[in-house]
Amino acid sequence: MRAAVVVAPDAPLEIRDVPIPRPGPGEALVRVLTSGVCHTDLHAARGDWPVAPKADLIPGHEGCGIVVELGDDVDSMRVGERVGNAWLWSACGACEFCRTGRETLCPHQRNGGYSVDGSFGEYMLVDERFAARIPDGVDSADVAPILCAGVTVYKGLKMTDTAPGQWVVISGIGGLGHIAVQYARAMGLRVAAVDVDEAKLTLARHHGAEVTVDARHTDPVTAIQQQTGGAHGILVTAVHPGAFAQATGMARRGGTVVFVGLPPGDFPADIFDTVLRAITIRGSIVGTRQDMVEALDFFARGEIHPTVKTEHLEDVNDIFARMERGAIDGRVVMRYAEDRPRAFSPAAP
Repeated sequence: MRAAVVVAPDAPLEIRDVPIPRPGPGEALVRVLTSGVCHTDLHAARGDWPVAPKADLIPGHEGCGIVVELGDDVDSMRVGERVGNAWLWSACGACEFCRTGRETLCPHQRNGGYSVDGSFGEYMLVDERFAARIPDGVDSADVAPILCAGVTVYKGLKMTDTAPGQWVVISGIGGLGHIAVQYARAMGLRVAAVDVDEAKLTLARHHGAEVTVDARHTDPVTAIQQQTGGAHGILVTAVHPGAFAQATGMARRGGTVVFVGLPPGDFPADIFDTVLRAITIRGSIVGTRQDMVEALDFFARGEIHPTVKTEHLEDVNDIFARMERGAIDGRVVMRYAEDRPRAFSPAAP
């Protein structure tokens, strides 16, 4: 099969012919139709994080495809079913965090496109227990971003503890942020958007943001405080440290700031201000299987419309280059095949 492989942190991904993986017990082999390209894939390819990914990594954790082969002991999945992989590829199911519905904190988890090969190839493996079930009647390119960007911002918005009618700031209107605006609106929240790119702010307004702030020309802390009275919740999807420094200032007293972006460096919090105004600061990492079900349900009911541009596997290095420049509006999704059955042979190249 054809796949994009990480060969070194300072080298482009290589498009190679590699063996089709074989599903083990509890696993299924999936012919990939589409795969979204996430900023985490770029981090994985560049080796940016303290925990190194697997060797010869095939990135990708927004893959949607058709099950073509089942491993032993698979009883809830069938050949021909459309499923997706996700960052939370599997978890142990037995630790304190798994037992209490916090499986994204499992210390034994495996991550799609990081510790397990992902969807930047024509075939991928999924764990029967954790694979996302794709709703009927949706396009495989449109649904791909929900599998990471969508579930991540949906869970992050839940973590802000905001209620319908309250204000939430979405800081960073990129691949995650433009979807976050839509989930916030679907959840009954009033939305303010902050970015440094007018095209992205236009996209935020298109998706329902009432207030937009161009942080290049306007102090977002002053603007948000003046126009909303301070936000009840702030969701930071941006990957620039400056956005994190501004986050607590945009909150009203008792507000909650949630981080999902992962820029390098430290977070500069004003301790006196944080304590005096009783600001809550949280991190949120992707979502559980139940969060995925809920996020996909919003999408299937037509509440969420990711802005998607379809490209091809051979474009992956150019996609990464544009991502590093901040030159992508919405989400790029690589399309490998049409949504149609095709004969599969385990010996196929």
